[in-house]
This record gives sequence, C-alpha cells and structure tokens, in this order.
Amino acid sequence: MAKKETNTKSFILRIDSETMGAIEAWAEDEFRSTNGQLQWIIAEALRKAGRLPKKKKAASMKSKEEDEPNQIEEKKKDEE
Repeated sequence: MAKKETNTKSFILRIDSETMGAIEAWAEDEFRSTNGQLQWIIAEALRKAGRLPKKKKAASMKSKEEDEPNQIEEKKKDEE
C-alpha cells in the first residue's frame, strides 16, 4: 500500500505529568482529543504572536460562502 502524502508532521513531546493532566482536562471540557487540544493551543499562540502565514482571501471567501446557506437554514428552522 502506498503511503499517503500529508502536511502533518509527527514528533515526540516530553511534558511533565501535571501539565499533561491540565491539558487532558481542558481537552475533555472542550470535547477535543488531547492531540487536538495541543494543536489548538499551538495554533492560537502562533496566531496571537503573528507567526502564522496570512491566509489567502479566496480560501476564506469560499468558507464564508459555504457557511451562509447553513446559517439561513438555521434561522428558518428557529422561526418555525
């Protein structure tokens, strides 16, 4: 079987048990996996520090257009 190409890289993280426990509890509170929570924490820190590359407008416009029909449908359901 051929290996799938991905933009995700794996690495080992050493972290003390107290910090790991806090991350696991936070992840559970937000219905995320521990890995997902760590990815979110890192992405938020990078975003706040201005370290993430700027996203292209075309991609952000496309996601907004995809969300709009869903929001309209939800409003109609709420009104009924």
